Amino acid sequence: MRKILILFLSVTTFINAQNRIDLSYYLPNHTNYNTNIPTPKSVLGHEVGEWHVTHDKLVQYMYALAASSDRITIENRGITFEGRPLLLLTITSPNNHQNIDAIREAHLAATESNTTNVSNRPIVVYQGFSIHGNEASGSNAALLAAYHLAASNSNDVMSLLDNTIILFDPSFNPDGLQRFAYWANTNKSINLNPDPNDREYSEVWPGGRTNHYWFDMNRDWLPVQLPESRARIASFHKWLPNILTDHHEMGTNSTFFFQPGIPSRTHPLTPKLNQELTKSIGNYHAKALNKIGSLYYTEESFDDFYYGKGSTFPDINGGIGILFEQASSRGHIQESDNGILTFPFTIRNQLTAAMSTLEAAQNMREDILTYQHNFYKNAKQEASKQANKAIVFGDEKDAAKAYHLAEILKRHKIKFHELKQDMTIEGKRFKKGYSYMVPKNQKNTRLINAMFEKRTKFQDSLFYDVSAWTFPLAFNLDYAENVSTNNLGNEITDLKHKQGSVTAKSNYAYVMEWHEYYTPKILNKILNKGLRAKVGMKRFSMNGKDYDYGTIMIPVQNQKYNATDLHSILSKLAKESHVTIDAVNTGLTEGIDLGSSNFKALSKPKIALLVGDGISSYDAGEIWHLFDTRYDITITKLDTKSISRADLSRYNTIIMANSWSGLDESKTKKIKTWIQNGGTLIAYRNAIKWLKNKELAKLEFKKVTVPAKNISFEQRGNFRGAQVIGGAIFETKIDRSHPIAFGYKNDKLALFRNTTLFMKPDKSSYNNPIQYTKSPLLSGYISKPNLDSLSTSVPLQIKRLGRGNVVAFTDNTNFRAFWYGTNKLLMNAIFFRDEL
Repeated sequence: MRKILILFLSVTTFINAQNRIDLSYYLPNHTNYNTNIPTPKSVLGHEVGEWHVTHDKLVQYMYALAASSDRITIENRGITFEGRPLLLLTITSPNNHQNIDAIREAHLAATESNTTNVSNRPIVVYQGFSIHGNEASGSNAALLAAYHLAASNSNDVMSLLDNTIILFDPSFNPDGLQRFAYWANTNKSINLNPDPNDREYSEVWPGGRTNHYWFDMNRDWLPVQLPESRARIASFHKWLPNILTDHHEMGTNSTFFFQPGIPSRTHPLTPKLNQELTKSIGNYHAKALNKIGSLYYTEESFDDFYYGKGSTFPDINGGIGILFEQASSRGHIQESDNGILTFPFTIRNQLTAAMSTLEAAQNMREDILTYQHNFYKNAKQEASKQANKAIVFGDEKDAAKAYHLAEILKRHKIKFHELKQDMTIEGKRFKKGYSYMVPKNQKNTRLINAMFEKRTKFQDSLFYDVSAWTFPLAFNLDYAENVSTNNLGNEITDLKHKQGSVTAKSNYAYVMEWHEYYTPKILNKILNKGLRAKVGMKRFSMNGKDYDYGTIMIPVQNQKYNATDLHSILSKLAKESHVTIDAVNTGLTEGIDLGSSNFKALSKPKIALLVGDGISSYDAGEIWHLFDTRYDITITKLDTKSISRADLSRYNTIIMANSWSGLDESKTKKIKTWIQNGGTLIAYRNAIKWLKNKELAKLEFKKVTVPAKNISFEQRGNFRGAQVIGGAIFETKIDRSHPIAFGYKNDKLALFRNTTLFMKPDKSSYNNPIQYTKSPLLSGYISKPNLDSLSTSVPLQIKRLGRGNVVAFTDNTNFRAFWYGTNKLLMNAIFFRDEL
């Protein structure tokens, strides 16, 4: 009893001490501060670490610092989906600020020239915090780092600012940070409770990790699909920083991690010297953490393979990316294997790493500046060897997808050109205005290689994230490499969408092929206006043009608008959606006539997306984002807790993203009845196991068993990990006559896959509209047993249940918002649901 009392008193004393944290805890050796610079407490109203800072207060403090210090300028580079500012502070000496444009120009010039002088040039460091909103110690440490750099009068800081340009991003993820701060603060007790079972440490769905649409933004550095990413990528390319730091958190029972990661998992395109310099910088982190007694580790986890992460993206752009991972208190204080873990302690570690980075940058300045110069010098030499070579990509039927890939290239400062004229390569037709050519002989040739390469051989079989991201495959575009630049047209500096239009006014009908990316957007608007539209189930030709499967026909007669108003409406919608609609004046065609029963009437989709407990917020968010921001389609986010009392008859389509748990018996029964009454349920990934287990669809899966032979206890983790498909790209063959494949012009389609669900094909071949080829691997890693099982399996099954349908996808067709090429599979399942 006495021991328990002593332990209780010790913990209570420790917790009370945490409530009395002040600046001396974080900055014990620095007392010479400019008193005209506001402390965090003077603006926030509390000490750093006493509460989780909300983004609005973070912004308030950063502006207060900028207003009071001649070492800081601040800019708002845009807004998040929720309207929060995306701030960037530039922190350096007043003298450097006066010459900031000249410094930046000299810095960039060194990446263009064959020689450079690094003796007097400042090093550029980009410091970013808390890209995952619920990993909040980073942004809270940013308060202290910014204060210290603005207010300290020490010789060390003065010298640092003379030799360093610091691009300071205090919150990579404002919306997520705000969401998590609200949770942690509203569940905080006066008497802090470290019990992990306390509500404070169990966020409600979807949690604060993600942005507004529930994206993990630390996967978007390369695809650049989100406004937060676009702002920071613009800043990155504006400056080309030498070092970029990315402050994260990990499990509560961990310690502190800094890079390098596992050496064998570094991307082969990353220079070896990059990792050596990263390790040298790590020595500064170790020294600083040793000084305050914090445990840490390095080179034992995480990796530098996928270039879409903050700590890896710089590596293919001449910089050095560094990941920090701090054990998370996930609130204000929590028990851990390493004792009581407090929020202030986590903040102090992040601050220590931020400062040790700057110390390393200053001391290694010349070596790192030289590394960057040589990176681009060597890249230039590599590019010159391909002076007459280029990559061409496009889709003669879909200008929008090609435009959006070109848009990504533009954001990354990659030059591209139009074609002089149409061209055909190996049976692929590249049409001027629908295609782009990327010369290999340009500054960012290594980044081009990273985006376009297909890779199937690897040093390691484990990956922290995806092992493939080949962009033209993700966009389902035709492309060819090592193409002669003879057909290279003008460089495109003002990238624009193809102009949509209606070719003429008709008193009979209008037809629209289904190939263009934004055809679902315009079709939805047509149906929302109460207009009648039909889909052609077979091909036909008229007026010298061939129309493919899935062509949409809008008759003029028996509409709620007269012919003139209908033409006006369609013209406006075509322009908004970048789609061409053809006017026709006869129903006679070569093939099915426009009055044929092979044109099926379409009805307005009424869609519910299941969200909440049991559903992957990532996958659900990708679907929400797709409908809301690209197709302007209204969907209902139906919480799984509300299914029992919801009127499901309001919907004709329900989408269930990845789910490990499925739904309970009563909710499953209600969903089943709804399907039997005519509804269409579309389920993804592990949710299809629930379909099978609850007998909503008769699905068969291949079982893969890999015996562990000659595997030691130490090797067991790597053995299991090697059987995971972390993310790779595979080839399928498609039946273009099936409604699920309408709008695809080729009979092959690349699919992204990160599951080991291998679904057996139906006995009737016409029920297998998409099937993996015999040798399906296009890019990425998969073990041989899994590859053998994937061969000739199917990623899709469609099953009838009563009067309704169940559509089962083994994998995500909407991955991370940049997998444009398979978005239409979901759209087809919705708009053509009655014809599946």
